[in-house]
Amino acid sequence: MVASEVRALFAVASRPEIVSLAGGMPNVDALPLETLGELMAELTRERGGTALQYGSAQGDPGLRESVCGVMSLEGIDAHPDDVVVTVGSQQALDLIARVFLDPGDTVVAEGPTYVTALGVFAACQARVAQVAMDEEGVDPGALAETFGRLAAEGRPAKLFYTVPTFQNPAGVTLSAERRAAVLEVCRRAGVLVVEDNPYGLLHYDQGEPMRALRADDPAGVVYLGSFSKTLAPGLRVGWALAPSAVRDKLVLAAESAMLSHSVFSQLVVDRYLRTQPWAEQLKEFREMYRERRDAMLGALAAHMPRGVRWTSPGGGFFVWASLPEGLDSKAMLPRAVGARVAYVPGTGFYADGGGRSHLRLSFCYPPTERIEEGVQRLASVIGEELTLRDTLGLSPGAER
Repeated sequence: MVASEVRALFAVASRPEIVSLAGGMPNVDALPLETLGELMAELTRERGGTALQYGSAQGDPGLRESVCGVMSLEGIDAHPDDVVVTVGSQQALDLIARVFLDPGDTVVAEGPTYVTALGVFAACQARVAQVAMDEEGVDPGALAETFGRLAAEGRPAKLFYTVPTFQNPAGVTLSAERRAAVLEVCRRAGVLVVEDNPYGLLHYDQGEPMRALRADDPAGVVYLGSFSKTLAPGLRVGWALAPSAVRDKLVLAAESAMLSHSVFSQLVVDRYLRTQPWAEQLKEFREMYRERRDAMLGALAAHMPRGVRWTSPGGGFFVWASLPEGLDSKAMLPRAVGARVAYVPGTGFYADGGGRSHLRLSFCYPPTERIEEGVQRLASVIGEELTLRDTLGLSPGAER
């Protein structure tokens, strides 16, 4: 096990003089904190004996019912019995890996992909094959080719791991046309899809959420959800929606991992969903993050040197930037930190250490004025790197 690129940056990025465009931390200060405090006190008075006791490894039945209501917004018709509550969606992914993966197995993922998913697969000693994306997400033809090549090599894919909506780190969304094609490719190859969807309800440019992959293939998709981005990560409540045979194994794996989840956190989330105007709060989040996204895109357009390119996400927390030829995001990071701005190098999102010409920028946490300040600092660093490259006459990819 090794530290992820993001975790390794936390100590630096938390310094007040640094503008952190690195971590994807939601702005929990926008929550009705006083109301949440009253709700917790009320829960302790009324149901303290239950809330502070051990619970089921599958999760509280009331919360599982509420989770089904949340997923219905993305077209998913689910039964509470098929939901397994987890400690964030990260634990759900870990449990799936423990159930399905043996050392030497192969997981197919997008390239780039979520950094901590790579850590989970590495801990299981699995190999990861990554399929490149464009502005419409992963290409179904390239995915089919990858499945075929792996099968011919005698190491067929066990899972296809995807973040199809407002992807972390690239910010792109798998188009509606490609979703059907990707599901068909996976069905033909006999590969289970793991749909990780923490950002699906944080859409900024469309009226309704994207339809989840799980909505169109209940038997072939395990869906992972989380309240970390739409409520609060500190509550550590996520879930997996799985076919019944898979669900049973996940419950067994959860029991061996931590016996039971925090009943208190589950009941807090459930009561919040049942008693508070959750949809209105989510709308406020979308408006706040849309403003921050627009601030970042505007600052990038205004300040970045020629040759820098970036994605324009329709939701979520991240922009994926591409540097001009010859620049290395990992080698450039110390200079950026010295200029009091932090980002995540693209290398953390590739199993083979690729991605040196890319970096991930997060707009969810800093206020808008700090976002522009951070982008200006980063643009200056990139400009200095370009000047140094041209002065030394370095060819793309050359060492210095």
